Amino acid sequence: MAGPRVDDIYDQVKAMAVSFRLRPGDRLNEVALSKDLGVSRTPLREALNRLVAERLFDFRPGQGFFCRPLDAQSVFDLFELRQIIETAAARAACSKASDKDLQNLRDELYSTGIDITGLTVEEAVSRDEAFHLGIAKLSGNMELLQTLMRINEGIRYIRWISMSMDRVQRSKDEHKRVMQALMERDAQEAAHVLGAHITKRMDQVQDAVRHGISSIYMEGSEEISARIIEEVEG
Repeated sequence: MAGPRVDDIYDQVKAMAVSFRLRPGDRLNEVALSKDLGVSRTPLREALNRLVAERLFDFRPGQGFFCRPLDAQSVFDLFELRQIIETAAARAACSKASDKDLQNLRDELYSTGIDITGLTVEEAVSRDEAFHLGIAKLSGNMELLQTLMRINEGIRYIRWISMSMDRVQRSKDEHKRVMQALMERDAQEAAHVLGAHITKRMDQVQDAVRHGISSIYMEGSEEISARIIEEVEG
């Protein structure tokens, strides 16, 4: 079992991969990365192998580790899978969640998740993820929850880009509608609203990927994630 040191390296490198601080498709320089992190290559390789299993890196025999690509089809597939997973979670939550758990999720949504004005893009996406993961938890299916967490990691950078491009958050009314349907245990309405809320067309994904790749090379992911949400519609 991996010790705390490997776990710490894993967390650091995973954060770099999720945010594309490591450029997509580039061959990883293990020597440079081990020096940057102040670690030896053995625990670094163990962490990288775990991330290969999670498809955040590729390993090519005789060549080494490569940063995951950023292509529209892969991103679109993840959004499509997210829609399937989350609508299933909403239906399950309507039948399995207790009244108290639903009320707690509603209270949390209204206390922390509605108004994102003044937040950074990273903070706003984090709040949005928390609400959706909250619904997944209420499904009572931990495999479903873990799958959604992995999907979120795969699309988080694109969600930063999408929110940064829009500069306006349009989702708060949809969150309210989803929450209301959950409170009423209307599984069909909850799944319908949630599915429409999170769906992405291929042209939207392609546009976000183009902007994302440009931003990686011209600005860097830290600047994107640190932008402030200036306006909230509605």
